[in-house]
Amino acid sequence: MKIICVGRNYAAHAKELGNDVPDEPVIFMKPKNALLQGHTPFYYPEFTNELHYECELVLRVCKNGKYIHEKQAGNYYNGITVGIDFTARDIQNDLMSKGLPWEKCKAFDNSAAIGKFIDIAPTLNKRNINFSLLKNKELVQQGNSGDMIFGFDAIIANISNYFSLNIGDLIFTGTPAGVGECVVGDDLEAFIEKEMLFKLEIK
Repeated sequence: MKIICVGRNYAAHAKELGNDVPDEPVIFMKPKNALLQGHTPFYYPEFTNELHYECELVLRVCKNGKYIHEKQAGNYYNGITVGIDFTARDIQNDLMSKGLPWEKCKAFDNSAAIGKFIDIAPTLNKRNINFSLLKNKELVQQGNSGDMIFGFDAIIANISNYFSLNIGDLIFTGTPAGVGECVVGDDLEAFIEKEMLFKLEIK
């Protein structure tokens, strides 16, 4: 199982971090042990002083494939949920200033939290999915899949040019504007439309 992530996929988020809007998907990966298991608490990492949440829609891959055409990409995922790409922002800023890779700030243990998956029905409008994140009951992020620079099928097609997709892989599709810091004691709740799909406490 792989965790594949898309960066800077919402123009407003790219701008809030001072990044250029990309002309093709920005891809990075997290290892298997980055996935926070459902029974495991999330503990604030000791190596960072600036942990940020990034709420995203997450796809579940259901079919093996490579060099997938965008028109066929919808056959390769069958579930969707919300997740958080936890980011050690202070570490990221230091690495980026030195031109170094991002793994230490993005791919650490338990840095990928996901909720309960919803099966994707044929009637689902994949370009109009609302999702949101509450921190301590306050709305801090909200997004709509229609605001993505690269939609689900374009992401699948692009990734498959470089990496074979396998059943069970997870794809984090990018975060909208509103990312911010979380601290010990914060409660995070993530939704698709009005359905809460996961809740966790920063310990």
